[in-house]
Amino acid sequence: MNWPFAIIAALTIASAVAAMSLRSLVHCALALTITSAGLAAFYLQLDAQFVGFAQILVYIGAVAILIVFAILLTRSDEPPRRSRFSSGGAAGVGIAVIVFGLLTGLILSSRAVRPEIRPPPEVTVGQIGNQLMTRFILPLEVIGLLLTAALIGAVIIAMQEKEPK
Repeated sequence: MNWPFAIIAALTIASAVAAMSLRSLVHCALALTITSAGLAAFYLQLDAQFVGFAQILVYIGAVAILIVFAILLTRSDEPPRRSRFSSGGAAGVGIAVIVFGLLTGLILSSRAVRPEIRPPPEVTVGQIGNQLMTRFILPLEVIGLLLTAALIGAVIIAMQEKEPK
């Protein structure tokens, strides 16, 4: 096992545990962002550049930032709770260990574990970008308009004043 993989794995697992166990929604969203960055680093180590960069652009650049803004814009005025971690932690850890053991046993007994040498992929990021900008330009523009409309709608909803009680 090489050192960069071990460091990225430890960071990704630690941030995933933090995203599940912290009480503050902002801290959970930031831990989720670090988890997505770790996954992108894994993809880049596996020479899957398109998936890695798509992970960075979509999940870190869009989804995580949208989650943080949604939390900050819709935050209520209730006081924070004293406990930092959720109350059902022991049961969750027990279930996670059981599921991990079951999945590990199933994976190790599978025929898919046997290594098979595959040729390197023939599709590059440049070819995918070329196809997006030539053949699939209409779906790309429609998705861009849809995301822009959703963002404008979210801002309008968040900017509405609260009615006095």
